[in-house]
Amino acid sequence: MSYSYGQKPPRQPGRPTYLPPYQRPTHIPDQTSSRIGVRQHNYHHRTNPNQYDTVLQNFNQMKLTEHEQQETTNTGINFDAYEDIPVEITGSDVPKPVNTFSEIDLGHVLNDNIKNRCKYVKPTPIQRHAIPVALAGRDLMACAQTGSGKTAAFCFPIISGVMKTTSSLPSYGRRETVAFPLALVLSPTRELCCQIFEEAKKFCFQTGVKVAVVYGGAPVYPQLRNLERGVDILVATPGRLTDMIERSKVSLAKIKYLALDEADRMLDMGFEPQIRKIVERLDMPPCGRRQTMLFSATFPTEIQRMASDFLKNYIFLSVGRVGSSTDLILQKIVFVEDSEKRDYLRNLLHDQKAKGNLGKNALTLIFVETKRSADSLENWLCRMGFPATAIHGDKVQFERERALRSFKNGATPILVATDVASRGLDIPRVAHVINFDLPRDIDSYVHRIGRTGRAGKSGLATAFFNAKNSIVAKPISELMKEAHQDAPGWLDQYAESHSSSSDYRRGSSKFGGRDFRSGNDGSYGNEDYGTTAAYGGNADYGGTSYGGYDDYAPPIVAAGVSDSYGGFGGGGGGYSGWD
Repeated sequence: MSYSYGQKPPRQPGRPTYLPPYQRPTHIPDQTSSRIGVRQHNYHHRTNPNQYDTVLQNFNQMKLTEHEQQETTNTGINFDAYEDIPVEITGSDVPKPVNTFSEIDLGHVLNDNIKNRCKYVKPTPIQRHAIPVALAGRDLMACAQTGSGKTAAFCFPIISGVMKTTSSLPSYGRRETVAFPLALVLSPTRELCCQIFEEAKKFCFQTGVKVAVVYGGAPVYPQLRNLERGVDILVATPGRLTDMIERSKVSLAKIKYLALDEADRMLDMGFEPQIRKIVERLDMPPCGRRQTMLFSATFPTEIQRMASDFLKNYIFLSVGRVGSSTDLILQKIVFVEDSEKRDYLRNLLHDQKAKGNLGKNALTLIFVETKRSADSLENWLCRMGFPATAIHGDKVQFERERALRSFKNGATPILVATDVASRGLDIPRVAHVINFDLPRDIDSYVHRIGRTGRAGKSGLATAFFNAKNSIVAKPISELMKEAHQDAPGWLDQYAESHSSSSDYRRGSSKFGGRDFRSGNDGSYGNEDYGTTAAYGGNADYGGTSYGGYDDYAPPIVAAGVSDSYGGFGGGGGGYSGWD
């Protein structure tokens, strides 16, 4: 067919015209192509093979009442539970604590984000003391239980400092071949790294501060592209950060702020060589030219000695727990043989659903010992009619993120997990933690039940116990008594026959650690703080030994043997799997 000069041929049929999501009618399938630009065979006519997507689509179409929407938010912190928490602080020239965020000069935009976007009413104890110390430019070692606001305690001062620094620097005008962050936040796990990144993005809204994240188990090139756009605050796992530095994509030469979250975990679980390489042997400024902050739920003496190499003239801050170790968590121990666990779990979940006493949007977290058990229990729960998903170390990063996302938004309100989800993760609305398989040490048990009862709220923890778990009978019984809860009589009988299990306890106080520099004389701080009597006295807070919900001292195991400590990356050696 011929066309006259200037006449355009009719448009040939091809791939459909792209429509933005907000212009697409709901009855027309997604018009976007796959990653490589080629539409899959019978794309419009095949059914969605992914059951999760269907469940999530149905969930997103539900309309919640105003009361239910308030329940689903993570802003309902019970601040009244924090009023009488003991605090120990030691060091020279300790800045005085603050009672409100308005007393702190964080900048107008950041203060507005804190008040309006985050809905924070007043600082938690760790924030009251840590933020003034950080704003004063002092190095800090801070110890507080999970769910107490540690992330905000180091993010707020860092963001405020970066805002003041970047205001005098030119803005990013082009892609940078090497990223020069001003602040570095190190975290031991990918999930915790992503959680800190999301919180930091929320805090940095409209501040001009750029946040980026790098972690193992995910494609490296998208992370590189984000770094090329410029970064002020970099959140990273040690392994991936080292890789980026060796690729000459990241330089630490301009670092002014260094924060280590879950510092005891990183130093105690095989990350020490990587941390020392990053902090001491690469191009990071030395102590005195950078500000270093270490945050964790526990700081045993040996970890403090190790961490003190990264600090200079630091202040040690230890915030006690909310009341007793777990008085906000109602603990129930039931005797169940292994062969009867699934039937008991099914009846428990049916009763929970029928009574509705945990709330309409409550989430249930079930802990098992092995990865195979997690997959098997997930499949069984789905067959029984309970929407469930699973997370463990053999799942790729995409699957783990997807499982957490579906659990958090309620599409699958039951999550079966190994110890990969036992520490650090802040999952709102977890009302019930079930230890389907009890761990082999009491610290892991405290970790697990600490996923509920967070931010001063109450929670429920149920544990399936049998003769195989006798080694933790005594510490669990003592933990329940500390929380003013009655332990079953049969549990005390198992405890008497395994009295040596008390060796699992670590420390001697309700604090996650005390400054090893102070010795045993009970003296803390300067004349403003005198001794701990100013915050209730040692006599009121001595005698227990858990140091919060996250006093964690798991045994050293080979990579791949235990899900929590190896195998994340599918092998390797030591604990490289964490990254």
